[in-house]
Amino acid sequence: MDTLSRYAPQALAVLRIVTALLFIEHGTAKLFGFPVMPSMGGAAPGGEGLPPLILSGGILEAFGGLAVLVGLFTRPVAFILSGEMAVAYWMMHVPKGGFFPLVNGGDSAVLFCFVFLYLVFAGPGAWSVDGLRASRLSH
Repeated sequence: MDTLSRYAPQALAVLRIVTALLFIEHGTAKLFGFPVMPSMGGAAPGGEGLPPLILSGGILEAFGGLAVLVGLFTRPVAFILSGEMAVAYWMMHVPKGGFFPLVNGGDSAVLFCFVFLYLVFAGPGAWSVDGLRASRLSH
């Protein structure tokens, strides 16, 4: 095993954790109005009166992101979140500015979609609740 490859589980965990932290922000912005999203004109929706699609997205992002953060049910949750981001891209971004993510503001949706899809296949990496559960089951 080469020198860098032995750190792959830790690098995967860092990718999972940083992605989840960024994703949680999108959910808390929708649900609680924090942090304030410039794309919403500085408005802080805070969950009240949100359309059902945006509300369900905020719930998935906040709580699904939290599950991915700690590495709990990583593969199935990441699968759901990847799908959410694919739907968000095609329903929310493409109609605003066409296919290209740079033009329609969908860069983060595309990246989240494919990072979560990668986690479906790669698993959580190191430092996860899934890993703790697996090690307890094997003993």
